Amino acid sequence: MLRQPILLLSRSGRVKSLVSTLPVSSAIVTGYVPGETTAAAVAATARLAEDGLRATLDHLGEDTLDVDQAEATVEAYVVLLRELAAAGLTPAAEVSIKLSAIGLSLPDAAGFGGGHKIALENARTICRAARNAGTTVTVDMEDHTTTDETLTILRELRKDFPETGAVLQAYLRRTEADCRALAYEGSRVRLCKGAYAEPEAVAFTDRLEVDKAYVRCLKILLAGRGYPMIATHDPRMIEIAASLASRYDRVRGTYEFQMLYGIRPEEQRRLVEAGETVRVYVPYGAEWYAYLMRRLAERPQNLSFFVKSLISKK
Repeated sequence: MLRQPILLLSRSGRVKSLVSTLPVSSAIVTGYVPGETTAAAVAATARLAEDGLRATLDHLGEDTLDVDQAEATVEAYVVLLRELAAAGLTPAAEVSIKLSAIGLSLPDAAGFGGGHKIALENARTICRAARNAGTTVTVDMEDHTTTDETLTILRELRKDFPETGAVLQAYLRRTEADCRALAYEGSRVRLCKGAYAEPEAVAFTDRLEVDKAYVRCLKILLAGRGYPMIATHDPRMIEIAASLASRYDRVRGTYEFQMLYGIRPEEQRRLVEAGETVRVYVPYGAEWYAYLMRRLAERPQNLSFFVKSLISKK
C-alpha cells in the first residue's frame, strides 16, 4: 500500500529539500549508501572484496538538465575507475551508469546535439575509462519512457564495447521480448523486478504477476547463451534461479547474483560460501535522495526508521 505514495515522494522537490538536509551519516542513509565521496566508495568496495563479493558502483544522480553537471558525473566515474584500479579492485568491481545522469534528458536547445548524442558520447568516455581500468560498465534502466532510447544507446556502445552490460526490468510487459533479443553469447544482462512507479498499461503492478514475469524472464536468460545477472533479494526467486541454472546446465561462473548494498548481507556471504558469484550494487554520492526513496518503496517497513531520522534532526 505504501509503495506508490513513497515513489511519488521521490519526485517531490519540497520533500527532497527537507530530506537532503540530513547528513549522509544518518542511520537510514548509511544503511544503503556508504558515503558521498570516491574514497568512501572505494573503501566500501574493498570491504566487500574481503568477503569475496564483487561490486558495481553507481555515482548517484539522474534527470540531469545541465551540461556541466553531466560532464561532472562523467569525470566522477573516470576518477572512480582510476582509484579502483590503483587499489587493485578491478575487474571484481565495475560501474553502473544512468544515462539521464550523463545527459540523456538534455534538450536539443542545449546546443550540443541533444540528449541522445551527449549521453552516448559520455557513456563511451566512461566505457573507455573502464576498459583501461580492466573492468566494465553496465547501463542502468530507468522509467519506461526511456527504455527504447536506452537500448538503442546500448546497441551503439556494444559496437565498440561489447562487454557493456544491459539491465531489464521484469515488471514491464515488454521485457520477455527484450530478454530474447539480448540472450546472445557475450551479452551481460541484469534482470531486476523494477523500482519505478509505472502505469498498468506498460507494467505489471500486482506482486504475484511481477514474480511470474520475473521467472519467465529468468528462464529465457538462463536458457540463452548470455551472462545473466540475477538481481533479487527474494529468497524464493534465489531458490528458483538456482534450480533453473541447474536445469539449463549452467555451471557457476556463467551467471551471477546481484544484491543492493546493505540488504541481506548475510545472504550475500552465504551464497559466496556456497560457490556462487555475487555482486553488490554500491551507490554513492551526494544525490542519494531519489535512490533512498525507491529503496523505502521496496521495503516500506524502513519508513519508520526514516521518520525517526527526520525527528532527531529537528
